[in-house]
Amino acid sequence: MKTLDEIHASPAQIRKEFATGQRFGDTSGLCPGYAQANLVILPKDWAFEFLLFCQRNPQPCPILEVLDPGSFQIQNLANLEDIRNSLPRYRIWEEGKLVSEPDDVLDAWREDLVTFLLGCSFSFEAALQDEGIPIRHLEQGRNVSMYRTNIPTNPAGRLNGPMVVSMRPIPEASLDKAKTISGRFMASHGMPVHAGDPAQIGIPDLSNPDYGDAVSLKSGDVPVFWACGVTPQAVLMDSGVEFAITHAPGHMFISDLTSDELEKRDLIKGRDIRSKPE
Repeated sequence: MKTLDEIHASPAQIRKEFATGQRFGDTSGLCPGYAQANLVILPKDWAFEFLLFCQRNPQPCPILEVLDPGSFQIQNLANLEDIRNSLPRYRIWEEGKLVSEPDDVLDAWREDLVTFLLGCSFSFEAALQDEGIPIRHLEQGRNVSMYRTNIPTNPAGRLNGPMVVSMRPIPEASLDKAKTISGRFMASHGMPVHAGDPAQIGIPDLSNPDYGDAVSLKSGDVPVFWACGVTPQAVLMDSGVEFAITHAPGHMFISDLTSDELEKRDLIKGRDIRSKPE
């Protein structure tokens, strides 16, 4: 279980502790109210197809920031943060297979790599809590449960695979409120894609997640499923991508933007989309 001091440290402090090996573990519940991001890094040869894949699948893959080939410094989500060591754990993939889970990817870096940061549902959990909706995996000191589904994504070039979802048990009386609240956060997956019977979306056993930890439901809870930024990892596997770097599920990049600020900004262009053109 994370302590209050750990939870409420600043994003910059937590990223520094990840980079220096002073902190480990998933980022669930850290920096409540701040936006977190999924990570996908691919060779330039695959970057356009992945960009197209994200555009065709905006709910599981909402793009927050894309870096130039070879660049490893975040521009919009944080001030020149080094993406190679500012997450607690990474995954390295070769030919669609997971080969390692290092604490940094400094030695794996290549000049042809293109970095994508995608929205994460951890970003709206504080908003749910503020309205009295419990987050069971935080109560139980666990990572969120994530599952491969039978929901197809829209293919792009060589990329194809199933949607991955995250599951949060929500009291049935709060289900409509949870949908409304999460629906405000379109850059963080928005509303759920399913609620209720997991078998309808191809999940045979909630106690056996494909990623993350099993989370117990309490009496009166309904399993609720949101599109998840681990979807690209399922797609990398199914598509046999030659080389890729991702975050380890639940081990996210914590940005300097609050979740509300994220919703107001066009991060690709680096400006406030609500402002009038100059």
